Amino acid sequence: MRIQRFAFAAMSFACTAALAAEPIQPPWGKESNLGEKMMMEATSVCTDGKGHFVVLTPDDEDINAALYYGDGKQFVQVAHPGPYTSPTSFLDPRFFNKGANPNFRGIDWRVMSEVEMDAKERTCALRCGEKQLPLTMLEGEQASELLRKATFLPNPQKFAPYALLRDTKGVYYFVDRGFHEAEKKNFRVFIGPRGNLKPQKMTNVIADSEGEIFSTKRGDLRLLLDKSKPAQWIENSKRRLELRQVPVEENLPLIYNELGVYEGARLGTPCDDQ
Repeated sequence: MRIQRFAFAAMSFACTAALAAEPIQPPWGKESNLGEKMMMEATSVCTDGKGHFVVLTPDDEDINAALYYGDGKQFVQVAHPGPYTSPTSFLDPRFFNKGANPNFRGIDWRVMSEVEMDAKERTCALRCGEKQLPLTMLEGEQASELLRKATFLPNPQKFAPYALLRDTKGVYYFVDRGFHEAEKKNFRVFIGPRGNLKPQKMTNVIADSEGEIFSTKRGDLRLLLDKSKPAQWIENSKRRLELRQVPVEENLPLIYNELGVYEGARLGTPCDDQ
């Protein structure tokens, strides 16, 4: 049996906040060559006139296009949701579009929002769920000057949902993990009723041929690879409580809006301030 032991995340917000993000280089770099200068000229900037800006860099095949959001002085890179999505789309489960397709090529478009931008027509708008907000596109040199003075940072998200379970009394057991690739082996566990889940002091994480064990000072959460079998909460090595696994992807609005774990967290999307 192969056993893997993973690092676990510190529960102190002060510790995670202290890890200041390093600036990233935008696609136009220092405009030191023709390609970078052309990239700067083709990059679009839109604003709501209230100190919020979105930036879209172009790409012929939308492969390397990037979306940024910020206050004009600092911008963060908006996380791209993956294949089959446009560079102007982003995941934001805090806003729900009930009329959208729940499963198009494996993507639930009800939790997707987007920046609607037409560089040729010079029009721009932001859609957060069903909420539509008009934006104004800045003129070329005005946009370039703003971008040259700004600082660009990676997406600010720290954690993403990993597993959700509940017992017969409505108590939820929630596991998340580091959002960025280098942090994906950092896990946290929260337990409690809807709206009041509390973080647990992590002691260990083990993965073996049967599944995963998330150990806390209060007890062990046992997830099985065979999803047809119930997960378990084990307390004091004796008390065993069977848990029903709740699909994460189908319950993102619940996780982000109702559990309380991500209350007030910024996801680094243009909907953060809506």
